[in-house]
Amino acid sequence: MTSRGRRIAMFLGVLGTVLAGFVWPAGAQAAPAHAPVNAPVQAPARGAVGGQVVIIGVPGLMWSDIDREKTPALWGLAGAGSTAGLSVRTTRVNTCPTDGWLTLSAGQRSRLPHGDCALPAAPVLPGQRSPTVPPEGGAVAAGWPAIKSDNADTNYHAQIGLLGDAVHAAGGCTTAVGPGAVFGVGNGGGQVDHYVASPDKVTAADWARCALTAVDVDDLFRAYINAGVDPKGEQVPLSEHKRAAAATAADRRVGQVLSGLPAGTTVLVAGLSDIGVDPHLRVAIAKGAGFGPGYMRSSATRQDGLVTLTDLSATTLKLLGVRQPKQAVGSAWRDQPSGDSTQDRVESLEDQDVAAQAIRSVQTSFYWVLFATQLVLYGIAALVLRRLGGDRRSRARILGGTRVIALLGGAVPGASFLAGLMPWWRAEHATPVLICTVLGFSGLLTGVALAGPWRRSAFAPGLVITGVTALVLALDVMTGSRLQLNTLMGYTALVAGRFYGFGNQAFSLFAVAAILTAAWLTEFPLRAGRRTVAVGVIAAIGAFAIAIDGLPAWGSDFGGVLAMVPAFAMLGLMVTGRRVSPLKLGLFCLAGAALVLIISYVNSRSANPTHLGRFWQDLMDGDAWGVIVRKFNAMLNSLGYWPFTLPLAAAIGFLFFVLARPNRWRVSLLQRAYEHCVTMRPALLCALTVGVIGMLVNDSGVVILSVAFSLATPLMLAAGVRALEIDLRNEDSGPPAPSRSPRASTESPSA
Repeated sequence: MTSRGRRIAMFLGVLGTVLAGFVWPAGAQAAPAHAPVNAPVQAPARGAVGGQVVIIGVPGLMWSDIDREKTPALWGLAGAGSTAGLSVRTTRVNTCPTDGWLTLSAGQRSRLPHGDCALPAAPVLPGQRSPTVPPEGGAVAAGWPAIKSDNADTNYHAQIGLLGDAVHAAGGCTTAVGPGAVFGVGNGGGQVDHYVASPDKVTAADWARCALTAVDVDDLFRAYINAGVDPKGEQVPLSEHKRAAAATAADRRVGQVLSGLPAGTTVLVAGLSDIGVDPHLRVAIAKGAGFGPGYMRSSATRQDGLVTLTDLSATTLKLLGVRQPKQAVGSAWRDQPSGDSTQDRVESLEDQDVAAQAIRSVQTSFYWVLFATQLVLYGIAALVLRRLGGDRRSRARILGGTRVIALLGGAVPGASFLAGLMPWWRAEHATPVLICTVLGFSGLLTGVALAGPWRRSAFAPGLVITGVTALVLALDVMTGSRLQLNTLMGYTALVAGRFYGFGNQAFSLFAVAAILTAAWLTEFPLRAGRRTVAVGVIAAIGAFAIAIDGLPAWGSDFGGVLAMVPAFAMLGLMVTGRRVSPLKLGLFCLAGAALVLIISYVNSRSANPTHLGRFWQDLMDGDAWGVIVRKFNAMLNSLGYWPFTLPLAAAIGFLFFVLARPNRWRVSLLQRAYEHCVTMRPALLCALTVGVIGMLVNDSGVVILSVAFSLATPLMLAAGVRALEIDLRNEDSGPPAPSRSPRASTESPSA
């Protein structure tokens, strides 16, 4: 084997060995109790259903509706049981009552085919004409065949009637009280065994008849519908007084239900759906077997006091002792005992919704402001650098100010997560407080970057910012993802795309920060001629970063591993001056795919498989292609229309050439940065590579690349400006020869 081949083999061997140490121990056993993973409940199959469960669905119910005096039944239930905020997102931004009931039915995000948000249709009763004949005393959900067919064809392939079929297969029966409940517990044919029109008509025998009973308490949503529309045809908002009255009416119905239930019945209360145009977190309460005073969580969220609507199906099946079908994706609710009073818990859960609303109102505009501000910054910097003149002192001040602003811009993404340490959403004017908080943390990071002797370096201040950013994100996902939830570049419970680990934006920021950190750290051994040490540094940081991103207990990110493995492998070759051919890059990508499949396989064999393990199960069952197509279509949608996509692709290709040969394109600032930092070129090229691959393999698409630019570009600008400062200072004596290792010059073979 040639010397060149030995170095490549050594790098890949070190990377693979360290990764194996992370992957196999983590996946070979169940996740620890403090960091549970998203998993279906594997309760033992029984010949007959055990226990009795009553689900009370109150569409639109929020924690702000619950009050000691106005809603005493719900208040008492919350005090004696486990509580949580309920994320009700289904297939649309606003979940309608029927959508919520159908999601309970399937254990997967479901919908009513048309877009009208109305009260659930009345069921078909015995004696009425219907494709499916209702059983005596039972009912059939109206329009069931069309609903079932429509949901089977969505990206989620929801199997409507799954809950009812599972209960029937275990020898149980179902009772529905109210029209919506029929959609929730109907079997594959839309049938429920027993039907009662409203809670006040249910007898003691009705409550005791079946193992599973669902009750539709629609007073809140009915009040919203009855408010009517204005002359423009828009729905009239529900006033505070009318909402309180509706909540009181709903509470009376809940009290009727509770007073008639047999002893030992487990009660699950769910807010089920939204009201109006703004999504909210809703109410989730569980009282009975295994649920005492405190909060709730599930493996789907890994967050105390937060559960999802799809978890309701999994919880019901577990309580009944029925095995959860594969098609139901939720996880059972688990109680988290707490010494907090009922008042404290209700206020805490209400505060959780306030935070979600506050971040929802500014999250989209944050990205526009961030990217627009950086573009303005780059434009001003270009004009300033072109017009440098006058005396040395003025030029030094201009360069110094530009550098500080660039470092501040590079610190903003990391600071946006640190802002989650402060309860900014509680302020009377939350948005200005959030802006000041982000700017404050950005200034703190910039101050640290310029505080020590490293401030004199072209690259070291940027290294401080990338190192802190990567470390903050890594520690966060290792300790519960608290800073990811309801933050500007994280995720929200309202969107419900993810509740733990790395979201797409956070992955992009973490990956670029880790790559830049690894590259700039190798500057020191490379200047000392110790290339083996440099490769070891990259292998160690790469293994750590990939483990943080990909392991189910932490980042749990499928696409991130696919992007980071080739990027770090490419970096290992480039810092030693080796050429990265298209063939090698393709092999590195295959290595990333192999690694993520290994993680998925090991996770699938654990006690609590996440979406990574379920992908392996889908792959073995031949169902993985649908998941891939759904992600790919979402990525394409993020790119917009082709007149935008094609220029974007051309710009990315041009950027690769500019980064590889800045002197050929007369990009003098970038060339100066390369001359003062021998790892700047591989750092930027690999950061761009991880952004491009990440864009192609994740459903957020172009957003990932934009986040990568938001960190790498200002730090590159700061390094180039500092290089000009150093050259300015040495003008009289002539610039010193750049320090570089052999075969790592700016003229080394391009990627």
